[in-house]
Order: sequence, then structure tokens, then C-alpha cells
Amino acid sequence: MAAQFGRRVVKGAATTAVAAVAVAALSASQAPGVTDTSRGGQNANSQPSADGKGGDSATGNSPYYTDLPPLNSPTPSPSADGGAPGTPGTAEAGIPATVLDAYKKAEASLAESKPGCHLPWQLLAAIGKVESGHAGGGRVDADGTTRTQILGPPLNGDGFARITDTDGGAYDGDTAHDRAVGPMQFIPSTWEWSGRDGNGDGRKDPNNVYDAALAAGHYLCRLDWDLSDRGDLRRAILSYNNSTDYLNTVLSWLEYYRKGTHEVPDGAGTLPSGRSDGNSGSGAAGRIVTPTTPSSPGTPSSPSTPSSPSTPTPPATTPPSSQNPGGGGSTSPEPKPPTTPKPPTTPPASPGPTPTETVDHLEDAGTGKLTATAGTVFAEKISARAEDKAGKAVGKVRIRFTITGDTDTTFTGGESVSTVVTGSSGVATAPALTAGEKTGGFTVRATVVGRTVSGLDYAATVTARQADALARTADTALTCVPGGEFAGRVQVRATYKGAAAAGVAATATLVGSADDAGENDKGPYFKDAAGKAVRTLAGLRTGTGGLLTLPKLYADDTAGTYLLRITTTGGAALTVELKVAAAAS
Repeated sequence: MAAQFGRRVVKGAATTAVAAVAVAALSASQAPGVTDTSRGGQNANSQPSADGKGGDSATGNSPYYTDLPPLNSPTPSPSADGGAPGTPGTAEAGIPATVLDAYKKAEASLAESKPGCHLPWQLLAAIGKVESGHAGGGRVDADGTTRTQILGPPLNGDGFARITDTDGGAYDGDTAHDRAVGPMQFIPSTWEWSGRDGNGDGRKDPNNVYDAALAAGHYLCRLDWDLSDRGDLRRAILSYNNSTDYLNTVLSWLEYYRKGTHEVPDGAGTLPSGRSDGNSGSGAAGRIVTPTTPSSPGTPSSPSTPSSPSTPTPPATTPPSSQNPGGGGSTSPEPKPPTTPKPPTTPPASPGPTPTETVDHLEDAGTGKLTATAGTVFAEKISARAEDKAGKAVGKVRIRFTITGDTDTTFTGGESVSTVVTGSSGVATAPALTAGEKTGGFTVRATVVGRTVSGLDYAATVTARQADALARTADTALTCVPGGEFAGRVQVRATYKGAAAAGVAATATLVGSADDAGENDKGPYFKDAAGKAVRTLAGLRTGTGGLLTLPKLYADDTAGTYLLRITTTGGAALTVELKVAAAAS
């Protein structure tokens, strides 16, 4: 097993050179105009982190594996004898069984919940390969949880973004700085809102490949991107890790996996070796530490703290041996010229506080009244301003907006949480709210990511859909003989300010008279599911185009002229005349 996990992909110089050309061509065809963040640039569709050193990404722009796929296309299955594939390069096309299952189940779930995203499982596989080598070659248990925890390096600003601790070490065991965690390398602050339960065990665990794969899919689809569109695909990948090299590497594996893959046993996957930070390691772009300890449902796993490495003992120095060029007695070695001592170096200054660390409080930035009709977009957006103790604006701070309460209202894109970075004015504006069908009040809370300060609560209300007018769609007289049934059904159209009003609640009642809105006890009636006479229908709702078609009407033995009154939310009302009379002889 040790030999199995110690495998590395070795590429010759010629192969590497050709692969680089292939990646460049793929980048040119699929990712025009991408900014190379390794040179200090930033993609227009990403947001800076709290300190400006890293993108607001799933991984915090942590290191990743840079190995490229083989040039030859993979074959979809291993060799006939059940051993390793015989064709060169096909070993790289093998994906551990449980990990592959997680990718495919995440694709199926997103196809149902967000069909417009068109998420391919091969994209999750490409990201999983680059982030952790498919969970360290598939080192997962039967439930999909990694057998050893996969952690990225501390995001302490030393070559990476600087992200101070946001989870109290609950996920990454680090109470000073955040680290990327798990097979898909989520940082804790991102996992807090994007985590999903992919295996149905009631927990959201970043160390579980089913949970992590589903969370990655939702993250890539969160902004209504269509991943079948090359531009949206590029933007989604860059939002995961904002680097052109990362984009090219993921696209290379995506195209490779689209040509064919096959399943290999868990733990038998090949492991990458090259890392974007120049280091090397096994199993993940970060470190694999102690085995993950099972935790109670709903509680993130707490990893053991790695022990500090011991200080190596310097080797003993051996004095140079005596030399005797002439064969006589020993002589002293030729003295070396004295070395000029180096001037003492000035220790680097301690880094100052990050913008996040200077935030003292949040202020409302002029948010208006938050009210919208069900099914519509709120006209007003929520804005919060980060300020220091002196009341000055603080830019480059991540503000998290979270919808709470009994509501199905979401931000644009269908999420209940959104993280936005403040600009130079210190203001962060949340995406527009889209009202669901549940009416009533709820709260949006704004908090500072990575800083414990009082949050801001914004009250919002969803009102019911309304109609201000009702009209029949036909002017045919509604008549019936005693004891019979009306030939036609009553159909009306509801409008609001001249436009069709769909989804409006309505009530239909057979009233006693124009002045008596009470229910009549004789004359026409509807039938309930049991066939009994009812004269009031509540809980009706207009459909597409504002149309409402009532059930069939029946008449008892009492002749006369009767009234049917239809009312809606918003005050619209219509009275329809019904006649019950004996047929003419």
C-alpha cells in the first residue's frame, strides 16, 4: 500500500513542453482576457480578499497541484486482466470509485436543482484532481470521509492571502489563520455558507467527498452561470481559485476526463507531485495530518494539532586532513584567506494589522424600506459600511449577508448567504433579494468575516401577490334548470395595474344578495371532493396570464337569480349573475 501511495507521474522534457503548448492553446480558445494573478493582476469578475492579497474564492487561492494530464487520450476501462491499464497514460484516467461516485451524484443533484447551470461531473473531477489528487488517491472510508485530514498551509500572508481565523479552528485546527480543508479545499469562511450534505447523514463535513463535491457544484453554479458557455465556465473556475495557471490546469484535466475515464479501487488513484508553491507532497496540495476523528452530527471534525518538528542536529565537522605532497612528514594545510563578515541584516518589520482587524463596527449605508410582492425582486438593496474606531471607512473587508427567518426569499442566484468585499468607501452592497412565495417578515444580518463585531439586522417583508381588477373572459349568460348543472364554467382574468396578475389568492362565494356578502343557503353550489354541496371556495389562486377557472356549478330545486362573488388579495372583486329557471316549453 505504501508503494501504491508513493507513485508519482513522471513526464519527460518533451512531453512537458508539448503539454505546455496544448494548455496555452486551450487557454487561448476558452479563456481570453484572463488576468494572470501570479503577476499581481486580478480578474474583473473576482473580488479581493479582506487584505487585498487573495481573491474571494472557495479556496482562499491556496496552493494546488500543477501536474498536467498525459498527451494521449485515456481509454475508458482498465486492461482485461484487471491490472493497471496497459496503454501509457490511462492510469491517470482512473478515478477512485467512491470519489467518482460523489462527482456523479453531485452532477445529478445540480441537474435537478439548477438545471440551467449544466454542471458536468468532469469539471468537479478536474477540480478535485488539482486540489487534492481525488482525496489523496481515494483514501476515503465507505461513507466518503477522508481517512486522513487534508489541509492547506496557513493563510498567513507569507506567499498566500492573509486570512485570520474565522472558525475557531473547528475545521482546520488553526486558531490563528484559516486553511483550506478537505478534498475540494474549502476555506472555513466559505464552507460556512456553501457547505452541503451530499451523503444524507445530516452533517455538512468538508472532509467528506460527497458533501464537498456537492458544495463545489453549488459554488460553481451560485451566480446563475451556464457552464456550457465558455465565458461562464472560465468565470466559474476563476471564482474557485483566481489564477490563470489554475484555470489552464483545470481546463486541461476537464478536457482529458471528457475523453474517457474509468473506475479504480479506493486508495489506488495516482498522486500528483508538482505544486503551485514549489513544494511537493502526497495526497493534497496542503498537508495530510492525523486521521480525521469522527464527530457528532452537525459538528465539524476537530483535527489533532500537528507536533512541532524537532530541531535538526548539525553534523559534526571533520578537520581537514594533513597533506604531505613530498612524502615526508605531515604538514599543516594551506591557510585560507580570511572571510569578510557580512553586515548584520535588519529584521523585517512586523506586518501591520489587516483591514479586517481595524474594523470597529458596521453602519447602515442608506438602505431603504425592504418590501416586495411575492415572486418579485426587491427594488431596494442592502448596503453596510465598515468603519474603524474613528468612524473612517475601511475597504477590502469581507461582509457576509445572511437571510434568516421563515422565508424562501433568496439573493440573486438562489443562495441565502452572500459575501461582498467593501470598496474604498467602506461600503458593501448585497445582491438583490428575490422574494419567494412565503409572505411575512424575515431578517438579513450583516457581519464582518474574520472579525467579532456587532452585526447589523435589516428587517424585510414579503407581501402577497395582488390584483386590482377582475373580468370575465366570456360574456355568455350562465343559466341552469332546477336540479341541473350549468353548461359553462366561470373563468376570470386578474390584473394588477393593467398587467396580468398570476399567483394571486382568490375566494369565490355564492352570496345572498348584492348587499349581503354572507354565504347563501340555497340555489347554485359547487361540489367538494366527497360530492357534498359547498358555496364558498377559499384558497384559490390565479394561474398563468392571471386566469382563474372555477369548478363546475350545480343548481338545487329552487329557481331564481343568484350572485357569485369573486374577490382577490389587493381588493379586486367581481359579481357574476346566475339564473336558475325551468326550461321553456
